[in-house]
Amino acid sequence: MDIISTRNEKRYCPHSLPLPYKRGEGLRGSFRATNMIFYFSATGNTRWIALQIAEAIGEETVYIPDAIRQGRYEYTLKEGERIGFCFPTHGWQPPGIVRRFIVQLQVAGAADSYCWALTTCGDNMGEAMTILNKDLAPKGLKAETLYSVLMPETYICLPFMKTDTEEKVRQKVGTAEARLPGIIEAVRERRRGIVELERGATPRLYSYVIGGYFNSRMVNDDKFAVDTDVCVRCGKCAEVCPVDNIEGKPPVWLHNGQCTSCLACYHYCPVHAISKGERTKRRGQYYFGL
Repeated sequence: MDIISTRNEKRYCPHSLPLPYKRGEGLRGSFRATNMIFYFSATGNTRWIALQIAEAIGEETVYIPDAIRQGRYEYTLKEGERIGFCFPTHGWQPPGIVRRFIVQLQVAGAADSYCWALTTCGDNMGEAMTILNKDLAPKGLKAETLYSVLMPETYICLPFMKTDTEEKVRQKVGTAEARLPGIIEAVRERRRGIVELERGATPRLYSYVIGGYFNSRMVNDDKFAVDTDVCVRCGKCAEVCPVDNIEGKPPVWLHNGQCTSCLACYHYCPVHAISKGERTKRRGQYYFGL
């Protein structure tokens, strides 16, 4: 695995994966699915892990933004089948897009299924899994096997947050690769009660106080801007936006209330033309799996 650095401090992990965000056709109704993984990923960290697990044990993956676009909220499982949730931690909570999807999710046969969950995070994830299970409870689901996996940092909008160094990117991805066989085996064997989480020193403070403020006040597209003199009008930012919040070349943010502040538009820009506030103009970029 090669990590590429440029003068813009862009760091990415090239793998033999296609571009992740393809618009699905509009499909609605109930779907029969075997051993599903519902996942959300913005810059590719979580997608890489979800697809590795899916390929190893023959799971069907459901990309949550496409399921929302298609109105695919109803699924059916047979007794004992697996259902998993993979997502990045956003502000020590599950991303808002994941939580909104779960509100509408209906899974027939949920009570007899094996449910597990995995979250990626740059440092720690607080009580994100506790929040996830509270959201899942009305659906008759509880994730009994829980993992957090440290992956390269992508949120760079606060003064103390930056992309990881090249050395740290290598270390985190290498450690994640070493953990994956054990995670895959546990999910394949439907092992219950495994809890391997990096909650941090004060998880309730992180998730319910700091994270509560972050997710209610800072998840928006208010400060996104583009340097039109630098922009090459490639349209990649609109292509990778998971909530279709960007139009045009150069891009225009729609301010439609759907932005997840995932920063995919920022990180995938090939010329570093996009910013979210002044400080991000001098920050690095990172993505996985182009």
